[in-house]
Amino acid sequence: PPYFLLVGIPGLEKEQFWIAFPFCLMFAVAVLGNITLLLVIKTEPSLHEPMYLFLAMLAFTDLVLSTSTLPKMLGIFWLGSGEIGFPSCLAQMFFIHTFSSVESGMLMAMALDRYIAICHPLRHSSILSVPVVVALGSLVLVRGVLMVSPVCFILRRMPFCQHHVISHSYCEHMAVVKLACGDTRVNYIYGLFVALSLLGSDTVLISVSYTLILRVVRRLSSSEARLKAFNTCASHVCVSLAFYGPAAFTSLAHRFGQSIPHHVHIIMANLYLLLPPMLNPIVYGVRTKKLRDSVV
Repeated sequence: PPYFLLVGIPGLEKEQFWIAFPFCLMFAVAVLGNITLLLVIKTEPSLHEPMYLFLAMLAFTDLVLSTSTLPKMLGIFWLGSGEIGFPSCLAQMFFIHTFSSVESGMLMAMALDRYIAICHPLRHSSILSVPVVVALGSLVLVRGVLMVSPVCFILRRMPFCQHHVISHSYCEHMAVVKLACGDTRVNYIYGLFVALSLLGSDTVLISVSYTLILRVVRRLSSSEARLKAFNTCASHVCVSLAFYGPAAFTSLAHRFGQSIPHHVHIIMANLYLLLPPMLNPIVYGVRTKKLRDSVV
C-alpha cells in the first residue's frame, strides 16, 4: 500500500488532544535529560568508566526511541495527520523494535557491570576495559539489527488488504501484521521468538546478576558499604522494572489480551516507549553522586 493511516488512541479520539500534553512533557524531559547525560559523560574524563559508558549508550538509545515515535504521535493527536507512507512505517517499526532490543541489552550489560564491580571489584577494570565495553555495545546493536530486520523484510513482501487503518499511535509490528492478507503465522511465531529470545534472556540474566549481588552485599561487614551497594542496585532495578513491565504487558496483550480495552493497551504501548527514556536520566542523575557533582 502507498500509505497507512494511524488513528492514535482508538476510543479516545476526542480526549487524545489533551493526552498529548503530558506525553509532550515526558518527551521534553527525555530529550533534555538524555542529551545532558551524554554531554556530561563526554566532557568529564572521570566518567569514562564502564558504568557511565553503558549509561551513555542507554541515553543515546532512549533518544532514538523517543524521537522515532513522539513527533509523529503529537502530529496525530494535535493536527490529525495520521497518514504515514509504507516505507516510513517500516522504517519506524525497524527503529522502534531494534532500539527496544538495544535498550534491553544495555540494561543487561549494566547489570553485568554492577555484578563484576560488587562481586569481583579487584578484577573489574581488567574484565570490563573500554574496548570490551565498546565491543559489548556493538554486539547488542548488531543483535538487535539482525533479529528485527527479518520482520521488516517479511512484511515488505506480504500482500495487504484494502483496509489501511492502523489502530495504534505508531507502526508497531503486530498492529501492522493484522492488516496483512494471507497467512501471518510466520509473523506471529517469529515475533514471539524475538520477544522471548531477547527480552526473556536479558531478564533472566539481569535477575541472576542482582540475585548474586544481593547475596554478596548481605555478607558485607560495613553497613555503609551495604547501603551504597543497595542504592546503586536500586537505581538499576527501578529502571529495569519501568522498561520490562510495560514491555511484557504490550507483548502479551497483542497475543492473549483480547479482553483488555484497546485504549488501555495503546496507552501502555506509548508509555513503554516514553517512560524509560524520561526516567533514566532522572533516576541516574539524582541517585548517582558522581553524576550530580559533575552537573553541579
